[in-house]
Amino acid sequence: MTAQEQTVPNGWRVFHGTGREPAVPPVLPQPPPWRTFRGGPSRPVPPADAQAASRRLGHGDIAPQLGEEEIDVVNAALLLRRPLLITGPPGVGKSTLAYLISRELGLGRVLEWNIVSRTVLRDGLYAHDAMGRAQAIAAWRAGLNRAAGDAEGAADGPEERADGGGSASGESSARQLPPLLGDFVTLGPLGTALLPYDRPRVLLVDELDKSDIDLPNDLLHVLENGSYDVPELVRDAADTARVHTSDPGSQADVRGGRVECREFPVVVITSNGEREFPAAFRRRCLPLEMRTPTREQLLAMVEGHLGARPGGTDDLVDLFVQRVQAGGTHSVDQLLNAVQMTTAGGFQADGQGRTLVEMLLRDLAKGR
Repeated sequence: MTAQEQTVPNGWRVFHGTGREPAVPPVLPQPPPWRTFRGGPSRPVPPADAQAASRRLGHGDIAPQLGEEEIDVVNAALLLRRPLLITGPPGVGKSTLAYLISRELGLGRVLEWNIVSRTVLRDGLYAHDAMGRAQAIAAWRAGLNRAAGDAEGAADGPEERADGGGSASGESSARQLPPLLGDFVTLGPLGTALLPYDRPRVLLVDELDKSDIDLPNDLLHVLENGSYDVPELVRDAADTARVHTSDPGSQADVRGGRVECREFPVVVITSNGEREFPAAFRRRCLPLEMRTPTREQLLAMVEGHLGARPGGTDDLVDLFVQRVQAGGTHSVDQLLNAVQMTTAGGFQADGQGRTLVEMLLRDLAKGR
């Protein structure tokens, strides 16, 4: 960032909440000295998953849903290389923000880690298929034994070829290599995000408040140090292992069993506010509370997802806003479903169709 840019009001911002895909990805600000890492060798960021982004953001222009204060918090997280802890009611676009950041900054495919009550830290870092490896080793040894038996039978035969052709089976067995440990290790979303990419990856940790009570504390070391060890690879005799990643069809080299980032990922952690997190965890995150979109934002979101504003959309949006203001729990997905129904040929939103619309816009807090 130049001195001139720093003198312009809000010139320190790199994210503006527009969600527009840049022709050239913007240069991110340099991290503070205490958030620099030395992982290598550098890896390019894979291309974005356009289909997944379209499902989250729609196909049209993005409706500005963040205010000036919220945009400042996102930029502070980018500058300080700290995770964003986003809270708010269900369905207001908390997880969508990860895709918004990725598209606007050109940071490639979003890595998703969906949390449930059984999730542990290792699920996000890596998985080791010990059973598959044991079966592969057993099959490899059985193949060696068969090849050795065939070679011995050929050597004892009465018509062994003088040109050495009778030892072909032995030569084939010598070329058989044991299964590589890395073939049975797959890095999880968090583990993949911490690979040494030349630009940050975007990691979505969705609904952390649904996790076991220990998971936020278990995350502290990884979020602070930007690195982790894979014990199975640390104990392996090979210096470098080629493992699978969470990106489809992608592999990465891990040296000495240790993974360390080069650029700390953009970590977006969402919570529905169902529990409080430990102070040590909250200290490492920047809090961001997202509110229910306004009427104008909802109308723009409908146009962005459907490409048009069907007849009756204004009435459905007004009904949705009234129910939210009355204290109910509602998701924007419910509104999109209701509007989509109005575009179905022959569907009438009044009469019997009104019952279906009421069901689509029901209060989620009532459990049915």
